[in-house]
Amino acid sequence: MRSKLPYKTKQFFFVAIKLAIVVGAIYFIYNKLTTNELLDYNSFVSALRNNGIFSINNMLILFCLSLGNFLLESLKWKQLVSFVSEISLNDALRHTLAGLTASQITPQRLGDYGAKILYFKSKLRPKIALLNLVGHLAQLLVTLMVGVVGLGFLIYNYQLDVNYYRILKFLVIFTSLLTITVFGLSRTRIRFKGYSVKTVWTFLKSLPVSLNLKCFAISMLRYALFSFQYYFLLHIFGIEIEYLVAMAFIASMYLIASLIPVINVFDVIIRGSVAVYLFSLLNIDPLTILCITTIMWLLNVVVPSLLGSYVVLNYKLPIAKT
Repeated sequence: MRSKLPYKTKQFFFVAIKLAIVVGAIYFIYNKLTTNELLDYNSFVSALRNNGIFSINNMLILFCLSLGNFLLESLKWKQLVSFVSEISLNDALRHTLAGLTASQITPQRLGDYGAKILYFKSKLRPKIALLNLVGHLAQLLVTLMVGVVGLGFLIYNYQLDVNYYRILKFLVIFTSLLTITVFGLSRTRIRFKGYSVKTVWTFLKSLPVSLNLKCFAISMLRYALFSFQYYFLLHIFGIEIEYLVAMAFIASMYLIASLIPVINVFDVIIRGSVAVYLFSLLNIDPLTILCITTIMWLLNVVVPSLLGSYVVLNYKLPIAKT
């Protein structure tokens, strides 16, 4: 017979976990802001002032784009969850904020899964985690599709030094490992929380085509929104570049950065390094690109994460029914 911890004890540990998530997220964000080896703080602030970032019009447009990006992500979450449980857009906003905050201290946004499932009953949590995976995969698919086109444009027009042999070798190894993994999982009888691989696959196949299409469409809209935000920042910093050319560079940057496993809060460093390399092909000042990448991170990660800290701290552990 399993012994259960008293509710007050569980509540104590739960509060400790919430505090650890919030403090950890804030610490990592603060650390990246103050000890960024790629971008000096004073140079960053000076560049913002010199380029009129703080003008009312620019700030309004940038914040509206970030708000639209976040609302679309929350709407996508609401649509996905509706397959097993109806939630309001307000609930979806809270779930998304909490997930973003928790993901700051975990690799590949794993904290996002852990935070979101806590808002649902235990019996629904495995399905909720799978639906979250579907949402992330849809966004990754858009990043890969647009990114491959953009990178192809760069390779063709800017004579990138690409080692095709290494790429082919990587693709062969990756495809082989993926095939072996899928085949092995399909044969295994391993169960997690009562769910076998076959059960998981059956659940994923049961998702309506309309739901998958909605998820993909919202992911595409999000991609268009934050890519345009990056382009708008290039314009603010006085970079004259054709829209489609800029999109090719931006798409390539997101593609390469998405393939590098890293803790979410360090994403700004990876993205900044990749962006500096790519935009150097256009002879754009590295400081400008680092400033733009940092602004994107502040608006779309830092600000929502700080708001999410409040959501995490106010989450109440449900009292188990006796």
